[in-house]
Amino acid sequence: MAHRWLALLGSLLLAAPAGAAVLQVGVLDGSPPCSEQRQPGHWQGRAVDLWQQLATRENLPYRLTAYGSVAALLEAGRLGRIDVGVGCLTVAPDRIGRHRFSLPFQEAGLAVLVRRNRLAAGASLLRALVNPQLLRVLAGYLVAIALLSWLVWCDEHRGDGAGRREQLRRYALVFQVLATGPGTNVIVTRTRGHGLVILSWLVRIVGASLIVSTITLDVLQQPPAAGGQPGSLDDLAGRRVAVRPGSVSAQLLQEPPLAGRVTTVTLPTVGEAVPLLLNGRADAVLADEQQLQHALAKAPTWQQARLQLVLQGTHPESQAFVYSPALPAELALRLDRAISLAKRQGLPR
Repeated sequence: MAHRWLALLGSLLLAAPAGAAVLQVGVLDGSPPCSEQRQPGHWQGRAVDLWQQLATRENLPYRLTAYGSVAALLEAGRLGRIDVGVGCLTVAPDRIGRHRFSLPFQEAGLAVLVRRNRLAAGASLLRALVNPQLLRVLAGYLVAIALLSWLVWCDEHRGDGAGRREQLRRYALVFQVLATGPGTNVIVTRTRGHGLVILSWLVRIVGASLIVSTITLDVLQQPPAAGGQPGSLDDLAGRRVAVRPGSVSAQLLQEPPLAGRVTTVTLPTVGEAVPLLLNGRADAVLADEQQLQHALAKAPTWQQARLQLVLQGTHPESQAFVYSPALPAELALRLDRAISLAKRQGLPR
């Protein structure tokens, strides 16, 4: 076994240009579509493809090592255990100064994956329909129509000798026509009556606009019910939220206003987000949007139908590689220039 390892090491060194040191490159595992080790020694993903393009262009020999979390990869870079850390690593404010980042190669944000709640919209609408403001608008509209109906009835039918029941039936007919619209051309015969019909039309138009706007605003402002879809990150309070340890998502849950108000669930890899939600072990998953999109796209159709991606593009920030403090400035500059050139020519997809 020892002879095999020595032979492998010898082949790597012989493949390197004379005098060139082999770079120790750490790669974040389990983060598709950025970086993922599908089988031992076989890597794929946007970040891995970009690194391979840079290394080929700059003629740099390297050796890859897998890291299971962002925190472990960043710490390895900070301590100089690796020369370069490869992954879609977010250049978060709390990381600047502690870690040495490359030139950013993309912008990305977070998103939240939740179980689809088909009753949430109906529940919000039901709550909106019993809103006191809406009830006041409806009452005002009905009172205005009732008053106009009384004026029309007085002008057209009062004092014509009809019995009480017939008078009440005529008033109800006038009220129904003025409230709904159709039939206004047959309930009046006098000029004053036509004027009142036009006035009722204006009241109906204004009233309908007020009713629709009141319902719409109330639905938008409704706080999510238990199990409802979050409208902002603040709505994650009181829920079990899965995040990757050491990630920007985990850091957000430890800061106000969510600090102490969220039950954190460990997410080993983003690929496990779908079964974690469907098995009821978490209420939501907070992670990089492109990674959640990839996980959702890889899931069977029946699972996709039960899940929903919300709050897309939340907290967009730059993403880059991480450099060791000991990486020579000249080499870091070469890599940054190569990243800039790759962005100009189109990053690997």
